[in-house]
Amino acid sequence: MTAHMRTRALAAGGTALDEFTERLFGHLPRADQRRWARVYLQGLLTTPGKKSVRRLAASVTASPTASQSLQQFINASPWEWGPARAELVRWVEERHPVHAWTIGQVCFPKRGEHSVGVHRRFDPVAGRIVNCQFGFCLFLSLDGMSVPVDWRLVLPESWSVDPALRRRARISPEVAHQSPESLVLELVDSIATRTSSVRAPVVADLSRLGAAAALIGMFGRRGHDFLVSVPPALAVCAAGPGHGSEPARPAAHATSAGGLARRGNTSHPYAAPLIGPDARPHQHPRPLRIQSVLVRVPGADVAAPGAQQTYRLFGERCPGPGPRGAGGTGGAVWLTNMSRHPMDGLLRLVRQSGRASATLGALADDFGLLDFEGRSFPGWHHHMTLMSAAYAYKGLPALRERYAPSA
Repeated sequence: MTAHMRTRALAAGGTALDEFTERLFGHLPRADQRRWARVYLQGLLTTPGKKSVRRLAASVTASPTASQSLQQFINASPWEWGPARAELVRWVEERHPVHAWTIGQVCFPKRGEHSVGVHRRFDPVAGRIVNCQFGFCLFLSLDGMSVPVDWRLVLPESWSVDPALRRRARISPEVAHQSPESLVLELVDSIATRTSSVRAPVVADLSRLGAAAALIGMFGRRGHDFLVSVPPALAVCAAGPGHGSEPARPAAHATSAGGLARRGNTSHPYAAPLIGPDARPHQHPRPLRIQSVLVRVPGADVAAPGAQQTYRLFGERCPGPGPRGAGGTGGAVWLTNMSRHPMDGLLRLVRQSGRASATLGALADDFGLLDFEGRSFPGWHHHMTLMSAAYAYKGLPALRERYAPSA
């Protein structure tokens, strides 16, 4: 399909896209900014293959200067992305109930050293150390869909303290190095202020965060229900069956979350797979069993010193030989403060994490998640905001049709 044909195919929905653009980006002070926001959205929705700024511009307009203008709008124009993200949250909430706030981790492989925040780190998906940007995304998890609405980029300390790097990447003075845990908490705090609905449970992958226990405690202190995958080595103490009625064991009796999940004292048989953040595509259903146990987490006190919270720890245990059978649990180890919730409800939330991971794949394949060079800090956030808006605009109508009640 040619660029002209793609543009004509979108024309039937042009008025709707105009209205959508005006709602999310109507806060931009100049008409040309709002126009380029519309061009960028249309380009993301219609351009096949790689979503470079040059290709996006060429797919929407024949103007020889469009690519330069679009590049300026994304990378150098000083517009705020926060209002557009807040309006995107409201737009989604008006159209579908939100079941969870799900946080995913994203690794952006990069060549060279010019992309903002680029550094070398171990990527568990690739199984090796890669040169990359690394960030977090918050999704609104719906029935059958997870919509990205907010992003945070990890800015290594080397980027934060180097004046030359800051100038080159247009990093504003108030932006400083933050730990991954603080960025995750910032995402949750931000959605809590933006939502117009009842707070949804937080679902997050904390399995590779060193300060997971402290972050769990901060979620609790803020009054959030949560379900998080935790590092298998996280120190936990078995709790009594009375949901907090029995004292915790001394710290000397702490054990690892992975080890205790293997010895869980409550068994839950299920037929569908427990899909977590590292789920493989096309995973086939197979019989499994969920083991769970009530625990306390040293370092995650939720109130005054000495106060303790009981959590439910659980993981998958599959029948048959091998490390996923009698020898141990498979997949992620999960921890929740919703200890009285039925296990089937908790597993539905677990699957939101797998759906968010699938959404990241769709964003990479069809919406340019990994195609943006990202040399400037504002440019990275501008691209992520527009990409999230395009994904929601394309996906929400199909979702409403899929879940519409039968006549």
